[in-house]
Amino acid sequence: MVAITGGPLIGRERDLARIADAVGQGGAFVLLGEAGVGKSALLEAAAGRALAAGHRVLRGSGSQFEAEVSFAGLHQVLYPLFDDLPRLGPAHERALSVALGLGEGAPPGRLLVANAALLLLRQAAASRPVLVVVDDIAWVDRASAMVLGFVARRLAGSRAGLLAASRSGEEGFFEYGGLPGHELRPLADADAAALLNARFPALAPRACRRLLADARGNPLALLELPVALGDSPPSVLPQVLPLSGRLQAVFAARIRNLPAASYDQLLLAVLEGGGDVSVLDRAALAPAERMGLVRIEGRLLFRHPLIGSAVVELATGEQRRHAHQTLAVLLADRPERRAWHLAEAAEGPDEEVAALLQAAAHANLLRGDGVRAITLLLRAAELSPDGIGRAGRLGEAAYLGSVVNGDLRDAPRLLEQARHADRRGESLPTAVAGTYHLLNGDGDVDSAHRLMTGAIGTLADARDKPLIEGLYTLLMVCFFGGRAELWQSFHVMIDRLKPRPPELLDLLGRTFSDPARLAPPALDRLDAVVSGLEREIIPARISRVGIACAYVDRLGQCREALWRVVQHGRDGGAVTSAIEALFLLGNDAFLTGEWDELRQVVDEGLALCDRHGYRLLAWPGIYLKGMLAAARGDDDAATALADRMTRWAGPRRARAIQYYAWQVGALAALGRGDHEEAHRQASAVSPAGELAPYVPHALWTITDLVEAAWRSGRHAAVAAHAAAVRPLAGVSPRLAMVAGATAALASGDNRLFEAAVATPGAERWPFERARLQLMYGERLRRTRTGGDARVHLVAALGTFRGLDARPWLARASAELRATGRPAGPGSAELTPQQWEIAALAATGLTNKQIGERLLLSPRTVSNHLYQVFPKLGVTSRAALRDALDRNPSQMTQESPPP
Repeated sequence: MVAITGGPLIGRERDLARIADAVGQGGAFVLLGEAGVGKSALLEAAAGRALAAGHRVLRGSGSQFEAEVSFAGLHQVLYPLFDDLPRLGPAHERALSVALGLGEGAPPGRLLVANAALLLLRQAAASRPVLVVVDDIAWVDRASAMVLGFVARRLAGSRAGLLAASRSGEEGFFEYGGLPGHELRPLADADAAALLNARFPALAPRACRRLLADARGNPLALLELPVALGDSPPSVLPQVLPLSGRLQAVFAARIRNLPAASYDQLLLAVLEGGGDVSVLDRAALAPAERMGLVRIEGRLLFRHPLIGSAVVELATGEQRRHAHQTLAVLLADRPERRAWHLAEAAEGPDEEVAALLQAAAHANLLRGDGVRAITLLLRAAELSPDGIGRAGRLGEAAYLGSVVNGDLRDAPRLLEQARHADRRGESLPTAVAGTYHLLNGDGDVDSAHRLMTGAIGTLADARDKPLIEGLYTLLMVCFFGGRAELWQSFHVMIDRLKPRPPELLDLLGRTFSDPARLAPPALDRLDAVVSGLEREIIPARISRVGIACAYVDRLGQCREALWRVVQHGRDGGAVTSAIEALFLLGNDAFLTGEWDELRQVVDEGLALCDRHGYRLLAWPGIYLKGMLAAARGDDDAATALADRMTRWAGPRRARAIQYYAWQVGALAALGRGDHEEAHRQASAVSPAGELAPYVPHALWTITDLVEAAWRSGRHAAVAAHAAAVRPLAGVSPRLAMVAGATAALASGDNRLFEAAVATPGAERWPFERARLQLMYGERLRRTRTGGDARVHLVAALGTFRGLDARPWLARASAELRATGRPAGPGSAELTPQQWEIAALAATGLTNKQIGERLLLSPRTVSNHLYQVFPKLGVTSRAALRDALDRNPSQMTQESPPP
């Protein structure tokens, strides 16, 4: 790649060598260091050597004034390659064109933009090597930082490299982790003296000693402080030289010497933020170029960011407003930039400009840039006349901060300002933000419900976006409240929407409020929405689709989209949606037996809740921790978590959290064998023979209630619940399995159970399936009513062992021993699945029939039997039963059966 050779900077030979090694064969390198330590000089040296060697150099630089403009940094870097965009494929060309403001279209996904940028750079490097040089990368905007981080990790071994620099400790959006880097230290004493003497040979020895002592090896201070000193004699040097203050004074002094026209152009350049020379007068900039304050290489670059800061500090308010007004005219074809400059030029309230800013905020929100949207809304509120307009914008900013960006801390101040702005009533955005603050503060569900229903009132226009967002918020209030009377007002409001409710809101109102009664007629519509998730880009909508799927067992179809939401949150996007997505993934992981993933996503979600103050949203994660502890036999932890949920939920009437606690308590009681307590807790969610109205959690506690009732001898309760859940068999494979197995336990009909566990897709819920198999195996063993108990017990044992579900593993082992067959491994080394296949074959079933029961192909069954026969020392199916009876302990701990 780039060969950096010859003419090293003073004291930086080793640093230059490290950079050369890092990017010499393509790759990335990050240079860190304090302000003024010489990072920009090293970047300049590397770029100069690359140009001299015939390489192509692409430059970019972060700017505090442009840090909130999406893809501004990427625009700088790729600007020289715009003519090459048509050489990309159509999808990649369109993604980059839209992201960089060169074309129109739907907002592209950031991964698509990142891939397009990588392809563009590799394409450019095909003809000659390319070096991307980005200074102050911590100040690059969020979207560009994500793309550059993606690209940086994929350049190794190519003809393209990336060299970036940032101040140490500077918080930004670029992810350094895993990239090679180097902390640039101040110059050693000898090197600092050599630099000072080389640049300022006329300095008196005393002045040199003083400057060397105060600069402490900082090259920028060494180069700039002598300029401020000028011809001052050493005897009058100040006793204390505050380095940062003195450096800023140096920059300001040099800028004051510029002609007015040149200074005006510098001010325009700083406020424009992107180095766009098309809005500048090149001739007027010549003095600043000669002084070394700026250079122009396709775009204007300041020699150091502090120069730009000094330019702005020296400007009067009138000068800044005039510059912004000029930029608004020059950038008339860029609506968001124009709106921002008009806002900065305004001297008082201006409703027209406020409306332009609000529209720009909504555009940023659609692109997933909630931070920029809030900034624009707050400025719009400042420019709004007192009244509902200002109140609405403040409320919307508070809402976005609370709901999208996960910042609840600023909400109370914004809400108070909104109420002062409009004393006539609560705007809907204000009410939504207030609701989130209430729920995550005191957890006052009833007050939150009154606040939302009062703000919504009799509004009925389904095209009113604040109204629809308010109804989504009311839905969550109703869920956590978990009481029918709360839901009733919600359904009244949904039913009166004209011309009709939005599809997703209507589906959520059915599947998340009372799924046992309202969901079945809407499942085809829900499946259609789920099928469109691969094209969905709005995190909140994806998480809401996941919520709609949770109680009707369709979360597995949402996983890829939910992981996209999680990644969006990790990249600094919608935090609330990311938390919801993490816990939805956790719900699916518990039900599907992916318990290691469950721990990871729950820990991440709870950490986000703690960091951002989301107390209410944390409870689903705490519930999942409790369920996992109960399933694995950690009774103390499960009981403590259930008690914690009960103590919080009780005084706040947050019934959903109480349902969580009761299910955790029921599962923990089952694990320790306290079946009476388990029945009491499970029945509190929904009693036997009933799926309580507006208690969606009843669909997740069916097996808990059935197991508790069956083990406590309440066979009538099992039969009653079998009748209650029978209508749900068509909702999902899980519910079909549970309904069928419950009916089999109640009736003793073996055929019902065999059909239930063979339900296509039932293997996706291994813990629940194994618990039903264990109960059925126990019943068969004790009643001796036909069927081989060992087949079901072996299958259950293998699943419990794989999940480390210790209480159920111990019970299955004891039951298997009671059949005359120990549960441990033996010399014949049959896996649980091989035992299950062998036992079924011993009953006379064909390979096809066995495959249908176990969801295996006949060929797979045949292959297993081919391995089983020599292990058991038999040559035919007729000998299998005797061989199994003679070898009761021949089973390994390998892969559990499905």
